[in-house]
Amino acid sequence: MSLLLDTTGAVDSGLRWTTGFRALGPAFFTDLKPTPLPAPYWVGRSDAVARYASIDADWLPTPGALAVFTGNALLPGMAPLASVYSGHQFGVWAGQLGDGRAILLGQTGGGLEMQLKGAGRTPYSRGGDGRAVLRSSIREFLCSEAMHGLGIPTTRALCVTGSDQGVRREEVETAAVVTRVAPSFIRFGHFEHFAAAERDDELRALADFVIDNFYPACRTTDRFGGNAYAALLEAVSERTAALMAQWQAVGFCHGVMNTDNMSILGLTIDYGPFQFLDGFDPKHVCNHSDTGGRYAYNQQPNVAYWNLFCLGQALFPLIGDQEIAIAALESYKTVFPREFEARMRAKLGFADAADGDRILVEGLLKLLAAERVDWTIFWRRLSHHVADGNPEPVRDLFVDRAGFDAWLRLFSERSAQTPREVTAKSMLATNPKFVLRNHLGQEAIELARQKDFSGVERLLKLLETPFEEHPGFEHQAGFPPDWASSIEISCSS
Repeated sequence: MSLLLDTTGAVDSGLRWTTGFRALGPAFFTDLKPTPLPAPYWVGRSDAVARYASIDADWLPTPGALAVFTGNALLPGMAPLASVYSGHQFGVWAGQLGDGRAILLGQTGGGLEMQLKGAGRTPYSRGGDGRAVLRSSIREFLCSEAMHGLGIPTTRALCVTGSDQGVRREEVETAAVVTRVAPSFIRFGHFEHFAAAERDDELRALADFVIDNFYPACRTTDRFGGNAYAALLEAVSERTAALMAQWQAVGFCHGVMNTDNMSILGLTIDYGPFQFLDGFDPKHVCNHSDTGGRYAYNQQPNVAYWNLFCLGQALFPLIGDQEIAIAALESYKTVFPREFEARMRAKLGFADAADGDRILVEGLLKLLAAERVDWTIFWRRLSHHVADGNPEPVRDLFVDRAGFDAWLRLFSERSAQTPREVTAKSMLATNPKFVLRNHLGQEAIELARQKDFSGVERLLKLLETPFEEHPGFEHQAGFPPDWASSIEISCSS
């Protein structure tokens, strides 16, 4: 039975399709159509992502779009596939993995790949059912757009559709499909797959594809004696370092930083057991499955470097020189601390670096960690203190008032170098009022399970513009309730 959608007389989607990833050839993927779901319904849609992907605004709400983004129909020109990759999971080589429940619909004429997550079993499902459930799909949809709203590189999410078809996890839940959009979903693991099998021709083709489409400057570099593959490794290392600095500064925990979950473009990808910090605990582990704490918040920068080392090993047959490969990775050790310090200065409203800034930041982090002060609320209240001169709301976050007051005096002396209104404006545009806390996502999920999607829509609007005040939504910007600490997020979804 054909899934091709009859578009005769219908509103044009605006989507056009090009070859993209498919040009690499059949060694990289399996042709595969999505598996339909019965009686689909809309859970959430992002108009912003629709504009980003050049989708016609009149077409998106139609039954035809609902069918396409559930996997029940295909538009003319779509050629769906599931890609193969390998990877290290929790530091252990896992061998062949691949798109176990994701199906790439194709690449749009605007150069964006569009992918359905939860669209059914693939040859790479490894015994899984290929489905995603409502709760995890809502979380990915909202967090993708939350990260974009924060200015952090990420895959985007166009929509979520649901179905009452049962999916068994720890208990029976309902199915959902999230449509993801990105320039590319290529991961470190794609390179590891072909390197591990000593398939150097495919490895080179993949690297050339990535360079030509996303890192063309690597072709003409004079770095590493003109070695384009070493230049690629360095460029990916630097993008990844900058991404880690952004994660750390906003208090984001990914939860599953396996090499197959690392984007070759330095994007945040694969939202599973993620979390934004509530109380500041550098050793916080958001993934209930991570019993060893490998992916704790304070370990993320080191794990990223470890993953890049794995990428370097995969690219070594192309780089051909160990010293050059190691040198290509070295920039991470420079870029991450530089970017992190810049992010922290921005959070403090400092336009330029000055002696003593590092001591000021380190002293603050120790104070916050000692009392598990709420990360997001602290920075927002500090921003308002600079704006209105009232220190009491931010002081109220600390039991050790004397310790914080001592730090605040140092901060005030440093920030006095810039007009208060300039510093306040900068801080309020850097420190968000709204982040996707676990309990907020859970509240939206509980409503959605009753077919009430207002919570998803409301959170999406707040998270798209997280630095604005949004009067009347203080609940979404407040402290987490006591029950939030009992939410367990794991690799199961």
